[in-house]
Amino acid sequence: MSNTTASKEKLVADLKLVVADTEELLRATAGQAGEKVTELRGRLEKRLQDAKVSLADAQAFATEKAKAAAHAADDFVQTEPWKAVGIAAALGLALGVLIGRR
Repeated sequence: MSNTTASKEKLVADLKLVVADTEELLRATAGQAGEKVTELRGRLEKRLQDAKVSLADAQAFATEKAKAAAHAADDFVQTEPWKAVGIAAALGLALGVLIGRR
């Protein structure tokens, strides 16, 4: 998985936490009265719905990109198996050298 994909997945997870916390805040303040509070709750609920849609889109995009990367890697291994073995061996050797230095 690429660094960008991991960052996007972390962002999606963080946004899910923000959405959950916001929903909890809305439930906790449901009994509050006042024109300002009512107006603020309405705006917050609208923005929360927009954020949920954007979050779903971002998650779908990240999933699609991860699948595309996996398919590209699979296609490369299928068409160039010996190159893939060579790359894996080189990476294994490099990791072994790095771990052996400690």
